[in-house]
Amino acid sequence: MLDWLQAEWPQVLGFVTGAVCVWLAGRRNVWNYPIGIANNVVLFVVFVGAGLYASSALQVVYLLMGLHGWWRWTRGAEQSRTYVARTPSRAWPWLALAALVGTVVLVWVLTTFTDSQVAIADAATTAASLVAQYMLNRKWIENWFVWICVDIAFVGLSIAAGLWVIAALYLLFIGLCVIGYRSWRRAAGEERVAAPDTATARA
Repeated sequence: MLDWLQAEWPQVLGFVTGAVCVWLAGRRNVWNYPIGIANNVVLFVVFVGAGLYASSALQVVYLLMGLHGWWRWTRGAEQSRTYVARTPSRAWPWLALAALVGTVVLVWVLTTFTDSQVAIADAATTAASLVAQYMLNRKWIENWFVWICVDIAFVGLSIAAGLWVIAALYLLFIGLCVIGYRSWRRAAGEERVAAPDTATARA
């Protein structure tokens, strides 16, 4: 057991920090961002070693987006623990377009400059993850649906790369995403109930 931990400690550390990050996000706790940044650093090392180049590059982008989300959750409208919003209908076409364009660009980069054997899957999960992270930063409740789809894909991708601990982490993520969605949905209901009360009080 000790030998296994010594060999796989980066995956184990990625498991722990990733699980804590998603759990905190589900609770709308801003500390999910610093923990998530630590997770990005660990998974960058793990994915580079496994040849998942797009996924490793994704961790760098995640880190930058994590800083952006950290700022929004402490300075913008999203700083309120109870604030949750639905994704605007006008945003969906742009989100889908961003995921599609991101996938195409990343497939070209991976097939041109790397020896990746899973370029399409690696690129698609990377592009969709960025869309989900942007939605999380804006506290759009539907981010959890996108994350669940991404996590299912990452389970298969991690197994294919032999990253069994990371595959287990993404399985856990799926469950945490379901819990997170239910928590955010309750918060959205409380926000709608509180709004009329606030308006009445101001009147």
